[in-house]
Amino acid sequence: MNSPAVWVFDLDNTLHNATPHIFPHISRAMTGYLQAHLGLDEPGASALRIRYWQRYGATLLGLIRHHPEIDPDHFLWHTHQFPHLHSMLVFERGLRGLLRHLPGKKILFSNAPEHYARLVLAAMGVADLFSDVISVERTGFRPKPDAHGFRQLLRRHGIRPARAIMVEDDLDNLRTAKRLGMRTVWVTTSTKSPPYVDVRVQSVLQLRRVLFQIKSQKI
Repeated sequence: MNSPAVWVFDLDNTLHNATPHIFPHISRAMTGYLQAHLGLDEPGASALRIRYWQRYGATLLGLIRHHPEIDPDHFLWHTHQFPHLHSMLVFERGLRGLLRHLPGKKILFSNAPEHYARLVLAAMGVADLFSDVISVERTGFRPKPDAHGFRQLLRRHGIRPARAIMVEDDLDNLRTAKRLGMRTVWVTTSTKSPPYVDVRVQSVLQLRRVLFQIKSQKI
């Protein structure tokens, strides 16, 4: 990889830990939205949210398929409101330094809505280090691991897949990235190594230490 790398970062559970506070908040908000707009009680709304998530990989996709009366943008806006975002975020304080010193362009590629993704980047103090944010709206509501958004990102920035390094916590998304010819970094505490994962790190702060290992991977 002679030309500078292009780093494609996931957001939730990659650049920050969304599990303790962010994901439970979104789940509650989605359940409340389904109650209000589909006339369900709380248990029914929660069960539907989980069923669509398990079947389609995202509650939004189930709503698009089965409830055309629901506007996807309206759903995403109202389920991703965080008046106390700063107190809910869990991220490593060395994140900005890591991103500043990684050679190459940085792009955020998230299944989250754009307003939320940009708010989180700003709250972590790293928004200015990303050249673009590819959100679920930008993919036409075809979230990862659908290859459509990956191809759209590569075309938009004129990137050869071999120049791109996908940094993700989700194996399904990494499988798609690898199939398209991208290098892959799995952010995980797992010790297993699927064949479509080039490098494992427990934290994105380890990326500089494994940079040579990442670049030496053959496609």
